[in-house]
Amino acid sequence: MKVQTKAQLNHLRMTPQKVRLVAGLVRGLDVTKALEQLQFSSKQAALPVKKLIESAVANAKHNHNVKEETLKVETIFVDEGSVLKRWMPRAMGRATPLRKKSSHITVVLSGEADDVEKSSKKEKKVKVEETETKVEKTEKKITKKDKK
Repeated sequence: MKVQTKAQLNHLRMTPQKVRLVAGLVRGLDVTKALEQLQFSSKQAALPVKKLIESAVANAKHNHNVKEETLKVETIFVDEGSVLKRWMPRAMGRATPLRKKSSHITVVLSGEADDVEKSSKKEKKVKVEETETKVEKTEKKITKKDKK
């Protein structure tokens, strides 16, 4: 059964243009090859993208019981996030605007799920044993705090 798993990283403080270069490297690759590509990439955006793909792999293993060898980066896209507007001091008392951009990265992995479902795990049965000694009832003692 084909399964899709999604992971998302929001508000990464890197420009979308720079992150899209790294996203293009791994689009359509197997997960193991994609992680190798990102490990040896000199781009700064490679580390967050690598962590995001590892998170998506962990989601697939935990939620859908998928083997890592069958996973493939089906889609990866980078959208623009919020922009922080700042000012850069310039000569003669002027200032120019700075736009500090952020990115939203979304990864969708696809792979084959195992036939064994997560809900079909064996439930442990607990034996209930009766105790031989009986507990006697005790009366509650009234303290000064209870009287108030």
